[in-house]
Amino acid sequence: MSAPDHDRPATYREVFSHREFRVVYGAVALSNLADPMAKAAITLLVFQRTGSVALSALAFAVSYLPWLIGGPLLSTLADRYPYRTVIGVTLVFRAALFLIVAIFHWPGAVLVAALFLSTLSAAPEQAARSALLPRALPKDRLVVGLSLIGGLNQITQIAGYVVGAALAGISTQLVLFLTATLFAGAAAVVLLGLRGWSATGTDAEHGTLLGGMSQGFGLVFGRAELRSIAILLFCAMFFVAVPEGLAAAWASELVADDERGITQGLIMAATPLGFVAGSLIVGRLVRPSRRRALIRPAAIVAPLTLVPAFFEPSVIVVVLMVAACGFAVGGVLPPAQGLFAMVVPDGFRARAYGVMQTGVTLMQGAGVALTGLLAERFPLPGVVSSWSLAGVLVMVGVSLRWPSEQRFDAAIAAAAEREPQPGRV
Repeated sequence: MSAPDHDRPATYREVFSHREFRVVYGAVALSNLADPMAKAAITLLVFQRTGSVALSALAFAVSYLPWLIGGPLLSTLADRYPYRTVIGVTLVFRAALFLIVAIFHWPGAVLVAALFLSTLSAAPEQAARSALLPRALPKDRLVVGLSLIGGLNQITQIAGYVVGAALAGISTQLVLFLTATLFAGAAAVVLLGLRGWSATGTDAEHGTLLGGMSQGFGLVFGRAELRSIAILLFCAMFFVAVPEGLAAAWASELVADDERGITQGLIMAATPLGFVAGSLIVGRLVRPSRRRALIRPAAIVAPLTLVPAFFEPSVIVVVLMVAACGFAVGGVLPPAQGLFAMVVPDGFRARAYGVMQTGVTLMQGAGVALTGLLAERFPLPGVVSSWSLAGVLVMVGVSLRWPSEQRFDAAIAAAAEREPQPGRV
């Protein structure tokens, strides 16, 4: 028996039939390709000029700091101005920034500062995008659209790092010019193709930036439904960042030095490839009602896939384990993000997104840092296995406190009807 029409997964054709999604998808493809290219080029350039591995790693790590410093604050801008304006202006700023960097011969510190400013300006851009999509894509089309964008993010990230690193060996200036061109192209797509959507609400409701940030935290952690989604995603990202953070060390445990680079690349690529497969398969083939029910089991399975590391499996098995972890994460993120967006009332989505993205970034970084410290003192397979087993236990505990489907349905209906004040349970 076929599923009822209201419980049928949205098709890709239905999602791409919305002009706003096509515009956003095209802009994401260009800007998300440019961002890792710039990171790869600037990291390499800093290493070439200083000869310091630590400084080059610091240059890369700087790109994560803006979300922790200004993400929740600047994300509130997207609830105050039209989404097209916020996205377009930030993309133009990033294009101009890298054009200036490419034209002149700047010291490494200036390049790192440019990377910081570029990522900082991405906060309101991504927040505006996250607030726009729930208004442009109705019901299940939102989840499928988020799956498509999530898969695109992973593919462009891999492509951007590869292309950026390869071209930077020829000319760093060339990469920076290309980065500026891609950001400019993304800005043109948005400014010419997107309507002037804006959040609902009055200036009095928006208040100051600090007030808006406070409202975002109050909304996310003051409502049981949103708080449950946030805690689940924060904990999941805390425990599944192990493969990315320990890829180099894990590869050295598995193979000889002359094969370590390839093995590290395979381990690091397995997570995004698994994520792409999981997000697209779950998003397109699984019914909406069942997809939401799979969020908690998939969140438990994600760290569970890495527990067999204790048995010191071969390279092939490790890569398959990591890919399976990515697949499970692909079954968690888009449905949970879609559910989060539907529960948040219009007018507060951008600031709520800023809180969520900051938490995810912080937990990923903390997970990588802590497992790295543990791997310095204890055998790596045991660290991966023990960390992942702890993740399974934590995710089981988080899942037991998950609100009922009826409570989520009521929260979605309330968000669609009115704009409740943040912080009320």
